[in-house]
Amino acid sequence: MIRNSRLMSTRMLIALFVMILLCMSPISAAAAQKEATVVGGVTVTMNGEKVKLTDPVRMLDGRLYAPVARMTEVFGAKAGWDQDNFELTIHNAFGDKIVLSEGVPVVYFNGSRYLMDTAPIMVDGKTYAPLRDLAEMLHGTVKWNAEELLLELQAVQPAVVTEEAGLTEISKQYDVREAELAKRNGLKNAADVKAGTALRVVMPTLLGNEAKPYTEKDYKLLAKITQVEAGYESYEGQLAVANVILNRVKDSRFPETIYDVIYSGKQFPAAHNGKLDKSVPNASVLRAVKDALNGKNNVEDAVYFFNPDVSKGSFWSGLDVVTTIGNHSFAK
Repeated sequence: MIRNSRLMSTRMLIALFVMILLCMSPISAAAAQKEATVVGGVTVTMNGEKVKLTDPVRMLDGRLYAPVARMTEVFGAKAGWDQDNFELTIHNAFGDKIVLSEGVPVVYFNGSRYLMDTAPIMVDGKTYAPLRDLAEMLHGTVKWNAEELLLELQAVQPAVVTEEAGLTEISKQYDVREAELAKRNGLKNAADVKAGTALRVVMPTLLGNEAKPYTEKDYKLLAKITQVEAGYESYEGQLAVANVILNRVKDSRFPETIYDVIYSGKQFPAAHNGKLDKSVPNASVLRAVKDALNGKNNVEDAVYFFNPDVSKGSFWSGLDVVTTIGNHSFAK
């Protein structure tokens, strides 16, 4: 009886210990990643008619997010998923091309790069984008009534040029500067506008926020060093290494260019021993570097990375480790 009691007590202690271990990991993971909450009971209308969203509207940090796939259907657009680059390409009903990536605040709109104030997110394998930005890029408008939980979507038809109403008149009608309207439609001057031309008149807010450009040379160089340092790591590890270099560029303690960060100091021996020149970035590295250059950062403020099994000493042990991904610790 005593033996059975002791055995039972031992089993209970082991079970309790396992439960504690299981609980600790999810809690820390949840604390590190904010979740977009479902906004329940929302009524959605499109041009005054009720429509059903198969996936719910969500909210994150006070911003509404909508499921991209369903929104493209509602606005008569078409979307395609690029599995190799993890990009969602949308063609709206009026010829605009939109390219979105999860966690990447830069959107490609008709081939140009613009910065959204918040990035698309992935929930249960589905892409969500900031509602207002998405609606405007689909050539529509949105009204949100928080008290009534009413979401009103409106598709805006292009304005057709006539003999009586040209670029000047249409720009006044829609309260848009003439030059901006011309640029929005790929027109160089008013003389290019002929009667019968359909003009896109919705001006997405993000068009006023062009993303900081980068050169092909910087892209290739950053990809080469990322391949040397983390080609064997996961996409997340590669993204982190690329961002350490970009974080240094923004940090006054380090050089101001990608080239100078890589070639100065001793952290990147490959820049001095010939390995960098021979580096051939793989597909995952190319994707990670592009995403990093477009603002996706999973190691904010980290300006060092090192393998704790290899790099020893007071300098490395004195750093504040932000996170560890694969074989590398990332620190500031």
